[in-house]
Amino acid sequence: MALLLQDMRALDIKDLLENSRRVAIIPVGSTEQHGPHLPLGTDTYVAKMIAEDAGQITQALVCPPVWFGWSPHHMVLPGTITIRPEVLIEYLYDIIESLCKHGFNKIVLINGHRIVNIAWMQITAERAQRLLGARIVIFDPAYMSKEIASELEFGPIGHAEEIETSQMLYKYPELVHLEDALDNPIIPQELYSVDPKYRGDTLCYVPSTRSHMLDSVNKAGGTTGEPTKASSEKGEAYHHHLVSNLVRVIEQLSQV
Repeated sequence: MALLLQDMRALDIKDLLENSRRVAIIPVGSTEQHGPHLPLGTDTYVAKMIAEDAGQITQALVCPPVWFGWSPHHMVLPGTITIRPEVLIEYLYDIIESLCKHGFNKIVLINGHRIVNIAWMQITAERAQRLLGARIVIFDPAYMSKEIASELEFGPIGHAEEIETSQMLYKYPELVHLEDALDNPIIPQELYSVDPKYRGDTLCYVPSTRSHMLDSVNKAGGTTGEPTKASSEKGEAYHHHLVSNLVRVIEQLSQV
């Protein structure tokens, strides 16, 4: 069973500090539209499921997830909640500072919100290492799954596409409405691919404009990619690959 901070007593923390080797995991996601077939919390569920499964193996402390991210481009559909990056930086820093004061000074930030979370998470991590003396690593599923994503013949990274849908089908099938999924194939963009498994990935991502997102909504309900190709079997293989890599990261971190 994963060691979930919200389920524990203050009395339990002292023993946990040694068993966890001072490692804590913070899942970070978003609450935003995910097409007509996936729940708004998909990004957070992705970060949460990886954290909990790896935490169960390593006995690292698993913190409650950060359910919100920077999602201005998804405000075209109801339910999306977007938080300013500067607010998110301060919020996450305060979480890390609290953990450090209790002795958890090795932190893994799991990013479930794709590339949009990375910039402000990096700023937070740098500040925490500099001011708190903590050791922070960011675990990004897209970058940690390049090999398995190619083996599974997943298409390009998009939004609510085959990859996210497959992982949700494996872990939270009751939240997936695959019968409502609509495909919106991704058209390659020269010099500006945003996909780690492509040699042409540039990481130079800027959140889409409202007009661009409206086009996605009109075509496929907010989806970019091909979710109809998703399967629970692919999701299982993809998920276990990520958990295995996270376990390795935690083991390396615990030796620092």
